[in-house]
Amino acid sequence: MDEALAVVRRLDRIEALERERADPRELLDELRALVRDAEAWARAERDDDAVAAVEACRTALAQPREIVGA
Repeated sequence: MDEALAVVRRLDRIEALERERADPRELLDELRALVRDAEAWARAERDDDAVAAVEACRTALAQPREIVGA
């Protein structure tokens, strides 16, 4: 259950960054860390669908894109 708690804490940090209007790069770093945390949770739960969803998120985050407002 530590993995689930890590995901919830990461989401809280992301929400705080959004409220603070943090630099988009900082937010993106947190989103990448969220994917890692979610993957650990999915693997701990042995949920193949969740692991596949996390992999799709990882692929999307790896795509080079211009950060708006940076």
